[in-house]
Amino acid sequence: MFGLFKSNPSKKLRKTYDMKLEQAMLAQRKGDIKTYSMLTAEAESIWAEIQAIENKNKE
Repeated sequence: MFGLFKSNPSKKLRKTYDMKLEQAMLAQRKGDIKTYSMLTAEAESIWAEIQAIENKNKE
């Protein structure tokens, strides 16, 4: 009943993940490959956190 009021931690991480991917795309378009690769790596680590949270919630 009170689960309705709990925040979803993966939802916030997904927003951050989407922002990182968009920033990476813009960096790639500008030709800044170093920034693109750093942002992509950060996005991948955030994605791993999302997967861990979702797998934990399934169990």
